[in-house]
Amino acid sequence: MFDPSDHARVFGLAPGVDFPVALADGLRARLTDAPPDAMARVDLIVNTRRMARRLREIFDKGPAGFLPRIRLLGELDTLVPGVTAPPAIPALQRRLELIQLLSGLLEADPTLAPRASLYALSDSLAALMDEMQGEGVDISAIENLDVSDQSGHWDRAKRFLEIAHSYLGQTDSAPDAEARQRQLTLQIIAAWQANPPQNPVILAGSTGSRGTTSLLMQAVAKLPQGALVLPGFDFDMPTSVWAQLDQELLSEDHPQYRFRHLMQALELPRRGILPWAEGDAPSPTRNALVSLSLRPAPVTHAWLSEGPNLTDLAAATQGITLVEAPTPRIEALTIALRLRKAVEEGKTAALITPDRMLTRQVTSALDRWNILPDDSAGTPLQLSPPGRFLRHVAALFLRKMDAEALLTLLKHPLTHSGADRNLHQLHTQRLEMQIRRDGLPYPDPDGLARIAQKAADRIEDPAAFLDWAAWVGETFCDHATIGDLALTTWVQRHLDLANAIASGPTNTPDHELWRRKPGQAAEKLMTDLTEQAVFGGSMSAADFSDLLGAVLSGGEVRDRDAPHPGVMIWGTLEARVQGADMVIMGGLNDGTWPEAPPPDPWLNRQMRLQAGLLLPERRIGLSAHDYQQAIAAPEVWITRAIRSDEAETVPSRWLNRLGNLLNGLPQEDGAQAWSDMRARGQYWTEQVQALEETTRSTPAPRPSPRPPVTARPHALSVTEIKRLIRDPYAIYAKHTLRLRQINPLVQSPDAPVRGIILHEIMERFVKSVSTNAAHLTKEHLLAIAREVLRAEAPWPAARAMWLARIERVADWFIAQEAKRQGYSSPVAFEKAARGKHIFETLGFTLTGFADRIDLTDAGDALIYDYKTGTPPSKKEQKLFDKQLLIEAAMVEEGGFSEVGTAPVANAIFIGLGSKPVEISAPLDEEPPAEVLAGLEELIASYLTAAQGFTSRRMVKTEEAAGDYDQLARFGEWDGTTLATPEDLT
Repeated sequence: MFDPSDHARVFGLAPGVDFPVALADGLRARLTDAPPDAMARVDLIVNTRRMARRLREIFDKGPAGFLPRIRLLGELDTLVPGVTAPPAIPALQRRLELIQLLSGLLEADPTLAPRASLYALSDSLAALMDEMQGEGVDISAIENLDVSDQSGHWDRAKRFLEIAHSYLGQTDSAPDAEARQRQLTLQIIAAWQANPPQNPVILAGSTGSRGTTSLLMQAVAKLPQGALVLPGFDFDMPTSVWAQLDQELLSEDHPQYRFRHLMQALELPRRGILPWAEGDAPSPTRNALVSLSLRPAPVTHAWLSEGPNLTDLAAATQGITLVEAPTPRIEALTIALRLRKAVEEGKTAALITPDRMLTRQVTSALDRWNILPDDSAGTPLQLSPPGRFLRHVAALFLRKMDAEALLTLLKHPLTHSGADRNLHQLHTQRLEMQIRRDGLPYPDPDGLARIAQKAADRIEDPAAFLDWAAWVGETFCDHATIGDLALTTWVQRHLDLANAIASGPTNTPDHELWRRKPGQAAEKLMTDLTEQAVFGGSMSAADFSDLLGAVLSGGEVRDRDAPHPGVMIWGTLEARVQGADMVIMGGLNDGTWPEAPPPDPWLNRQMRLQAGLLLPERRIGLSAHDYQQAIAAPEVWITRAIRSDEAETVPSRWLNRLGNLLNGLPQEDGAQAWSDMRARGQYWTEQVQALEETTRSTPAPRPSPRPPVTARPHALSVTEIKRLIRDPYAIYAKHTLRLRQINPLVQSPDAPVRGIILHEIMERFVKSVSTNAAHLTKEHLLAIAREVLRAEAPWPAARAMWLARIERVADWFIAQEAKRQGYSSPVAFEKAARGKHIFETLGFTLTGFADRIDLTDAGDALIYDYKTGTPPSKKEQKLFDKQLLIEAAMVEEGGFSEVGTAPVANAIFIGLGSKPVEISAPLDEEPPAEVLAGLEELIASYLTAAQGFTSRRMVKTEEAAGDYDQLARFGEWDGTTLATPEDLT
C-alpha cells in the first residue's frame, strides 16, 4: 500500500476537510490497483466510536467492496494475536476504595479538608493517578519535586498523594483502565519491534495529546506499512514558526503544539508530513488567515510582515457570520432561528459548543417549530426520570420526611407505575388537598391515617383510598437513619424501597422504573453499585446520598424520539469527526470556549512541568485545535453573548485575535471584512428581537367590581370588618367569587401558627389558674407552653425560639394576670366565646370570637385579645381595626350567649411581643351604640348596587401584600390610580 520509507510515515488533512470522508477516499485511492481483499487486511485505528460508526456508514454507501478492520484506540486486545493484558479493575470499585481511604484520612485529621469535599477530592486524585499512568510518570517523580517555596501546601498535599502511592502499589494484579491501556500499548510495541506486521496499520484522527497514545502513534508511524493521518494539520504555517513551538510553557496552548511534539519524537521535519488525500480545503484563504491569527505569542510580529500577503480577505470571510447577541437568551434564539432556516433550505446544520446550558436553551427554542435536534451528549442520567426518582428515594434516609418530599415522590411518574396509575394520581390529589387544609408538616403513619379519614368522609367509596393511604404510611414514612451502615446495606435498602414505591400497593414487579433506555441504564448502574458495594465500607445516610448522586452524574442516556436528521448538536470532541453543510460555533467567550482550566489541588504548573505531567494549557490547546477545524467549515457562524446573567463577557481569545488581525489590515479590506461579518450577524439578532417583540398591553385598571346585591356577602366575621375597610376587593374575591388561597404544602412556623399556639397556651393556663390559684406561677406557665409546643409545633428550632419568647414575657404576664384575677373571673374563652349580631333591616349577620371575656363582681364585662405582634394603637382602632370595639358592642347587645347582656368596662389588647404591653380600646370615644350604628352604615353602603369593592382602598402601607393582589393585577396600577367601577351581572 505504501512505498518503502526510511522515515516515519505521517500524513495530514487540512482544517475544514470532512475527515472521515477524506480518510476513506485516501484509502480507496491507494488501493485502486490492489486486489479487492487488500482493503480487508488494513487495520484502521480510530479514537472514537462515533468516528468508527461514520466510517462504516461511508464505506457502506459504496462502491461495493471489503471494509478495513476498524478498531478503537481503547480496545486493542485483538490488534496483535496473543498480546493482551489483565482485565482492568472496575472504575466504580476504584472510586469506592479511594473514597474509603480519603474518608479515613479526613476523619483522622479533619483540618486537611472539609468532609463535604470528599467526593471531589477522590475524583481529582483519581484523575491525577490516571494522568500519571497515562504519561508514564512514577510517583517518585512527584515526591522528589523541589517545593521549597510552598512547603505548607505541599505537606498537606503529600498526605493525600501517599494514598495514591500506596493504592497504585496494590494494583499490580488488577491495573486500572489507564495502567492497563499503557501496559497493553507497550506490549504491542514490543511485539511489533520483534515481528513487524506487513499489512497496513493506520492510526487516524488522534492528536497524540496523551502520552500512551503518542507512544502508539510513534510505533505505528515506524511500521513497514504503518501510517498516521493527522486531523486539522496546518499546512500554511511556515517552518520557522513550527520551530517556535518547542517551548512547552509558551506554546502548549497552540492548536498545532501536539503535532510539533510528535514530529520531534519521530525526528520528522515539517516537509515530511504530506496531504493524505487530493483536493483542497473548503477555503484555503480562510485557513491561511486563521493560521496567521493563531501564531504563538513570541512571533505575533509576523502579522506585520505576513498580513499584507493575505489575499482576498472578503472571500476568505464571506462564509463567516459573527453574532454578538446582547444576552444568552438572544444568542440561543438566534442560533435556533438559523437552524430552522437551514431545515427550510434543506441543509444539514450543526451547533458545536462546550456550553451545555446553551444547548438546552437552543433545544427549547427549536421546540417552537417542532424541531428536535440530534444531541450527541444525551441527557445526564441523574436528570432522567429514573435518576431523579432514585435520588428522591435516597433522600428519605437523610432526614424526617416532610410533606413536600412525600408529594414529590407520590407525583413522580415512576411511583406506583404498575397498574391503576390513574387511581393513584386521584388519591394523591385528594391527599394533597387534605394536607393543605389541615396541615401535616411531617407525615407519619398515624398522621396520614387521620388526614386520610377526613378526606375519605367526602368520597363515596372510601375503602380503596384508605387502603392506598395505609400503603403510603407504611412505605414512605420512618426511613430517616442516624449512624453509619455498610454500603451493601444502604444499597439493598435503597433498592428495596425504590422497587416498593415503584410497584405500588399491589407490589407488582411490572413497573416502569427499569424500563426504556434511561431505566435500563439506571438498572445497570445500580447492579454495578450492588456488586462493588463491598468495597465501600460504612457511611452515613448523607454520604450514601452524595455517593449515589455522584455515581448517577457520571452516566448519560440517549432516549430521544426521532430527532431531526439535519439538525445536530455536538460537543467539540464529536465535531472532530463530523461534517455538516453549515456549522455554528456557539458560546465563543473566554471561560466557555476555551473553558477555564479546572483548579488543581495537588500540583501547580511548574511542578507539573518538572514531573513530566500535562500542563493546564493542554486543554486550551485542544480547544484551539477544535476551533481551528470548526471555523474552516464552508459556512460557519460564530456566536457569543455580550453579557451573561451577571456581568459583561470577554470574547474568546481566538476571536479577539481574528478581529485584531483583520482590523489591522485596512489596506487589504480586513476591517471591512470584519464589519461585514458583524453586519450579517446583526441582521439575524434584529430578526430575533423583532420575533420577540410583543404588542404592549394596556395596563389593567384598578378594579372596583359592583356585583348584584344578592351576590354580595350577607355575613362577615368581626375580624373581616378591618379587611372590608382596608381592602374591600378581598372581601369580594373571598365571598362573592368564593376564592381561597391554598395553604402551603409544608406548613411553616409563621406568625398565624404562632398566634394559634399562643392562644392555646394562654387559654389552658388561665383555665388552670381559675380552678387553682396556686398555678399562677411562671413555672406552671412554661410547663403548659412546653406541652402545647411539643404537641402543636413540629419544628424544633421554632419550639425553642417561641418558648424563649414566652419565657421573656412570663414575669410581666404573671404580674398582670394576678391583677386581673383580683377583680374579675374568666367566663368564656375563644372556643366558647362565640358572638353574633343580626342587623335585621339589612338581613346581615355579624359573627365573632373573643379570645377571653371576664366578668367583675359588679357584673361588668372585660374583653381581652392576645397579640403576638404589636397591638393596634387607639387611633388605628378608631379608624380601621375595630375588632374590640365591635365585640364590646356585641356584648352589650347580648350577642355572646355565654356572657349574656353586660356593660363592658374595658376591652384590652394584650401584646406578648418583644415588648409586652396592654392597649385598651377607646370605648369612651367610641361608645358601643355609635360603633354599631357606624358599622350598620358601612355594611348598608356595601349592600347597595352603586358601591364597588375597590382593591386596596386604604391599605396600611403601599408595600402591604394581600392574598388577592394578583387577581386584582396590582402592579399594573398603584395607589394613585383611580378605581374603575364595573357592574357585574
